[in-house]
Amino acid sequence: MSRQRDRRQFLQASGLAGVGFWAAGGVALAADQPKVARAASEKLNVAFVGVGGMGGGNLDSIAGLGENVVALCDIDDVRLNAAANKHRKAKKYNDFRKMLDEQKDIDAVVVSTPDHCHAVAAMRALKMGKHVYCEKPLTYSIYEARQMRLTAAEKKVATCMGNRGTATNGFRAGVELLHSGVIGPVREVHVWTDRPSRYWKQGMDRPKDTPKVPSTVHWNLWLGPAPERPYNPIYHPFAWRGWQDFGTGALGDMACHTCNLAYMGLKLGFPNSAVAVSSPMNKETYPLWSTINFTFPERSKEFPAVKLTWYDGIKDGKQNLPPEEVLKGLKLPGQGKLFSGSLLIGDKGILYSPNDYGERYDILTKDREKLSFNKPEATLPRVPSQYADWVNACKGGRPALANFNYAGMLTETILLGNVALRAGKKIEWNGEEMKSTNGVNVAALVQREYRKGWSL
Repeated sequence: MSRQRDRRQFLQASGLAGVGFWAAGGVALAADQPKVARAASEKLNVAFVGVGGMGGGNLDSIAGLGENVVALCDIDDVRLNAAANKHRKAKKYNDFRKMLDEQKDIDAVVVSTPDHCHAVAAMRALKMGKHVYCEKPLTYSIYEARQMRLTAAEKKVATCMGNRGTATNGFRAGVELLHSGVIGPVREVHVWTDRPSRYWKQGMDRPKDTPKVPSTVHWNLWLGPAPERPYNPIYHPFAWRGWQDFGTGALGDMACHTCNLAYMGLKLGFPNSAVAVSSPMNKETYPLWSTINFTFPERSKEFPAVKLTWYDGIKDGKQNLPPEEVLKGLKLPGQGKLFSGSLLIGDKGILYSPNDYGERYDILTKDREKLSFNKPEATLPRVPSQYADWVNACKGGRPALANFNYAGMLTETILLGNVALRAGKKIEWNGEEMKSTNGVNVAALVQREYRKGWSL
């Protein structure tokens, strides 16, 4: 597919020139409605790609809604067999390609693999007309996020990114507060996370030892589209997030959560630049800490240009956080405790959230006192969970709030930060064309090469 055609389809699908995309927080896309509506009582036949860790939680949650679990896929036989023992009617697979090609009764697919395999699994299902739920970040690369968005719209299937905060009442009320202008026009946003320090390591080189692959692990299938390398338990089952070939680092892991309220509430769309500073980088892992500045153009008088700054990791022995003058007067978690949060600074007040998902927050004056305001009218539907939101969409209901039309835009934006981080230069960005406008060659970071047999 040519870039020109990509752009034409993208503009047709997104409605960015008008208010349709943001009219209900990014859900107003008719193309995301399923082709065939089902009765609410009719069960979906759901297949699961990745059934350990977060995949196991996704499996339990959707099975708990009463849907049919018909297929289970994992490259780790220990995890696969554990899931199969709870869902004995489901067929077992190690290769999702074989599962999707051979099993004809699948209506919907849940993708919970490491980041590098999200798109190759999800796109195969989308092209077959399956509904798809995919973990965050939606994809490993910007190009993949664009293709997922276009394909979901073309196939008219129900989609959802696994961003649980988006389904909470607190998050949706926060979006309504920001849309109503309670804190006034916002020009400055700060977002931070306690990752990766609490959960995995970064800033190291590739291990030199090459232990034997466990008999229960199908290593070639785990690698999928990524470049070949020897097995090491440092990658599987969880610490892959910090490795550039497999994960998207702290930014990819957490920004779909912690930037989400600002992104939807301020209707941010494409950034026009990103620049990163960090601890020393190598070609294997993400750095020990990074600070990334994004700028967004004016969307309207009520939504002026915004500077958003992201902070992660441990810097000089302390959590990398906004400057003291920015956080002064806020009720921060206990001294020495790592935490995530966001701060949106408006002309009339601020929204401060010491929370991963933007579901809990304080609305304050510039002096950090409680701000009095009238609660705006609810404009977004309230739902029990992101799983129920997606299943309802699969059966002909309204699109899930984190559908790929919205989630694809959010993911493209976030992953630009990793492009700037790995390029080591400021990126002036044309989001529609997915390219730098200031001569920095980032093509290989925007659209990667795939191992044979694993392309989109």
